[in-house]
Amino acid sequence: MPRARFLTILAFAAIYLLWGSTFLAIRIAVESVPPLFAAGLRFVLAGAALSAWARLRGGVTPTRLEWRNLFILSTFLFLIAYGGLFWAERTMPSGIASVLVATIPVWTALLQIFVFRKESFRWSLIVGLAIGLLGVAVLAFDPTERLTVAACLAVLMSELSWSVGTVLSKALVVPKSMLVNSGWQMLIGGLMLLAGSGLIGEWQPAPRVSWRAGLAIVYLAVAGSIIAFTAYVWLLSRMKATTVTSYAYVNPVVALVLGHWFGNEPLGWRTVFGALLVLLSVVLVMRENKQNLESPAKREINAARAR
Repeated sequence: MPRARFLTILAFAAIYLLWGSTFLAIRIAVESVPPLFAAGLRFVLAGAALSAWARLRGGVTPTRLEWRNLFILSTFLFLIAYGGLFWAERTMPSGIASVLVATIPVWTALLQIFVFRKESFRWSLIVGLAIGLLGVAVLAFDPTERLTVAACLAVLMSELSWSVGTVLSKALVVPKSMLVNSGWQMLIGGLMLLAGSGLIGEWQPAPRVSWRAGLAIVYLAVAGSIIAFTAYVWLLSRMKATTVTSYAYVNPVVALVLGHWFGNEPLGWRTVFGALLVLLSVVLVMRENKQNLESPAKREINAARAR
């Protein structure tokens, strides 16, 4: 197997599986720690670690234009996106939150096609997205579950913000180094979240982090941010945003399975059927964009043959 394809598989495994497990970790963290403070602590830890690593490896300091763009992306990808998600999970089950997050590919596709004009309208892509949303609806439907409108809207707002940041990240000039780019985005976003935490009064009284919440935040920083987000940025540099955000279809399956294993949540026929629809949608979206998995050298060879 070519090295580029092997790395691509590992990167998708990281954003599919690790990010799927973070919803339960977020819920554990915000049980005793204020939401914006928990989110800020997560990304300050992860961002500081990545930035230090980049510095040791000789990473170049961002230019003035790159600093501006890093602040823009951090606002969309961290301050708004994670601030809303952490706040919502105070009252929302982690599995339901992961299901709502599955709207990311829809927002991203619509932004790419109708706002940023980065992709052409294709019914095949819409069909794939529709099947994914149908699977999400099957997973989410539970007439006994009561969710607050504010929490649902907070998650949807967060994912719209994430989609905007995802599309912008492919258009704005940012540091070429993956470590520098990821590290500074996380660190800036984490500091923004901590500042917002102080402004809304989460520091009064001073937050106390229990050992359980502390372990959850460390897991979020290492697995969810350092590993998975770095893989996410790497994938965005190689393929279309609508392909990369297909992880949002797999994350609910992972989150619901973890809820069954560790939270004694039922896993009935509806969950299995919804999961199959979700995975089918991922296959369709990936097949639609399979040319993006080719290495630059192979694309050059194919282009030469076409000429």
